Amino acid sequence: MSVLAASPVPLVVRTVEIPAPDDLLALLPENGISWVRRGQGLIAWGESARIDTAGAQRIDEADAWWRRVTRHAKVHDDVRQAGTGLIAFGSFSFADASAAGGSLVVPRYVVGLRDGRAWFTVIDGDGLTEPPTLDDALGESSPPATLPPITIEAGDRDAWATAVASAIERIGAGELDKVVLARAVQAHGDGPVDVRTVLAALAADYPSCWAFHVDGLVGATPELLARVDHGLVTSRVLAGTIRPTGDETADLAHAAALARSSKDREEHEYAVTSVTNVLAAHCASVNVPDEPSVLHLPNVMHLATDVTGVLSHNASALELIRELHPSAAVCGTPTLAAAHVIDTLEGIDRGRYAGPVGWIDAAGDGEWCIGLRSAEIDATDQSRMRLFAGCGIVAASEPDAEWAESEAKLEPMRRALGARIGG
Repeated sequence: MSVLAASPVPLVVRTVEIPAPDDLLALLPENGISWVRRGQGLIAWGESARIDTAGAQRIDEADAWWRRVTRHAKVHDDVRQAGTGLIAFGSFSFADASAAGGSLVVPRYVVGLRDGRAWFTVIDGDGLTEPPTLDDALGESSPPATLPPITIEAGDRDAWATAVASAIERIGAGELDKVVLARAVQAHGDGPVDVRTVLAALAADYPSCWAFHVDGLVGATPELLARVDHGLVTSRVLAGTIRPTGDETADLAHAAALARSSKDREEHEYAVTSVTNVLAAHCASVNVPDEPSVLHLPNVMHLATDVTGVLSHNASALELIRELHPSAAVCGTPTLAAAHVIDTLEGIDRGRYAGPVGWIDAAGDGEWCIGLRSAEIDATDQSRMRLFAGCGIVAASEPDAEWAESEAKLEPMRRALGARIGG
């Protein structure tokens, strides 16, 4: 079931060039939308239209709605770069049955920065006889608030070990090859959490990740599900993880060991294959490197493969992510068997964690990641959150090692929140 909130009149869009800001995130008003990597990207606020969807067709329904909105919009774009003109931001639940569903939001204001050029977009349905300036749109936006004291629960290690052991047993019995199990921990602040303060910390600590906030999901994700840009599609697959030591020489050895690890290579190959098979159905050609690289992040090192292709037809970013999700990197192999094991063993509703999050423009191009290293902010109480981490389980996995990996993956959000670990 979906709730449609189409614009009552055709949207009118105006994009103009502006001086490049020194700090894009610093402009973000409270509860705004963020999509920033290496200081570049998009921020947005306000709402001109949206759709909320649910169920197995949630992405298809959002895509159909977006096509109707873009078909009737009047766009005046003086900049013509990726992210200018009419755009929408979205996030979708991991599971079809999740009450978290999905949403696609058309903001009222967008500021973008890419390759030294900056722009300001206003999206409205009133004709924009006199579009506001950026200063007018920002109004009296307050500066980001200092975070209150925040406590995060430690999590149930015994329950996690039991779930991982059961998954390994099922893999050994031949039910499936790989399953990704996730855990969620509750966090509570002594007052509301200003997401801008969290984003600033994430962007500073993890500049190579996408620091995002879309419809209550905030995080710094390293994994690109699909970027579509004028017929070119790219997907960055991450699977196979090791925790760095902080010693540069030792970590070079650890990276080499990760690249040779049969357990991690097996896990990674399942994820690469799941993405490649989808892209092959839409592309005239697909390029897959012979060997994965090692992506170094402050908290973990990942095996990484960038799969690229040239689209053979006019597929939108939403069409592709609907088929790419869930990849083996966040679900497992075979997909249906892994999803069943997740439902049986995990014991949580992931919400929009590990689901697609990103943006799309009027041409269907856009950038969508997997919502990892993230937290879900309670819609009714901004002092409460759930933090998530997941691990790929294969036959050679060990419960203690997977617990340590999940702890490493919780670190970005814990650090950004300045949280203490409670019981």
